[in-house]
Amino acid sequence: MNYEIREMQPTDGAAVLEIFRQGIESGNATFDVDVPTWEAWDINHINICRFVLVNESEEVVGWCALKPISNRQCFSGVAEASIYLDYRYQGRGLGSMLLQKLILDSEEHGFWMLQSGIFPENISSIKMHEKLGFRIVGTREKIAQMFGTWRDIILMERRSRVVAQPNI
Repeated sequence: MNYEIREMQPTDGAAVLEIFRQGIESGNATFDVDVPTWEAWDINHINICRFVLVNESEEVVGWCALKPISNRQCFSGVAEASIYLDYRYQGRGLGSMLLQKLILDSEEHGFWMLQSGIFPENISSIKMHEKLGFRIVGTREKIAQMFGTWRDIILMERRSRVVAQPNI
């Protein structure tokens, strides 16, 4: 099957949120417990570096986007990477395609560092990030509760070799 990565459009919102719902239900993708409205999702993600992965039928089967880690100007070149795949399409290397596209586009837009917080149980995501140049910074132990259980995340980062950090 052939896939295409294209820029995310507002009309993709329902599919993006459905895939996010699957991530919530998996229990190993996000601390979120409710699917936001499209408007809330849109506000919380950076307006550039948003992509969807579509199959031959033009069905959205995955997406990636960036979230700001802070609203302070000094952190404007740092973002949190989010990648989600429809559960039917996981394990095919498609997440790596999305992450690679996100990395290249983020560098074109001047981001010098991407970070991801990944549950330790999500081994495939950790390996994918490592394969594409992310390194483990550490474990944030018991950072938040999920359904009454304290959960850790593995904090990973990728520093660009193309984009230099500006002197702000």
